[in-house]
Amino acid sequence: MRKFIPALLVSSLAFSGTLSAQTDSESFVPVFDGKTLKGWHVSTQTGHSSASKHQTGGKWVVEEGAIVGSQDIPGNGGIIITDEKFGDFEVVLEMKNDFGPDSGLFLRSTEDGSAYQAMVDYHSGGNLMGIYGEGKLGGKPSVANFNFTDKVTEIKPNTKSPYPLSVLPQAWPYFWRHGQWNELRARIVHNPPSFTTWINGVKMMEWTETENRHPDTGGIALQVHGGGDFTKQFVRYRNIRVKKL
Repeated sequence: MRKFIPALLVSSLAFSGTLSAQTDSESFVPVFDGKTLKGWHVSTQTGHSSASKHQTGGKWVVEEGAIVGSQDIPGNGGIIITDEKFGDFEVVLEMKNDFGPDSGLFLRSTEDGSAYQAMVDYHSGGNLMGIYGEGKLGGKPSVANFNFTDKVTEIKPNTKSPYPLSVLPQAWPYFWRHGQWNELRARIVHNPPSFTTWINGVKMMEWTETENRHPDTGGIALQVHGGGDFTKQFVRYRNIRVKKL
């Protein structure tokens, strides 16, 4: 039966109306040049950098056209954030992380890492493209429609999610290509903000905040979570582009 699952996936997405068109590349502007970290800086002010006593914010380098992040010493992470601040926008990027490190795509981030996070919790029990209130937002919201099992090829639906899962669990290993580049996309507009996220062109989450609890603008940031020892596992992001709305 395995050979029929890709067709089943496409059929289910078509019926649910979540199969979206490809990203309009002409309307998005690169914010990463693929060669240097120009336009970005590392912040040491988040709680994820406490292992270094906020002296460093993890290790961030450019390799093979991608921003590659890891802990620099065991337990010490941080964020790399754009110099420019954004208000209403969409951001799209490609991701090829190791399965294990906790990461995130931060929207309207402050230097101390307070932000609305489009989740990149790529580990057992984690989620992709749910919405989470990072830092001073106190873990609110925390909305996701699936979680990984202990295998990257298996997900478990969250039936309490405000937005239904758009991908059949049995089709996940065909839809999500571990070890290859996958596209993540997030939109934030207004304040209180509304969010939409996509994985590989398929809408994964819609959610609207009910209170104004965060600034109207902020940076776009990528995270390496603190804790544990992830000095030898890596997060990788490339083709990072933004469309102002």
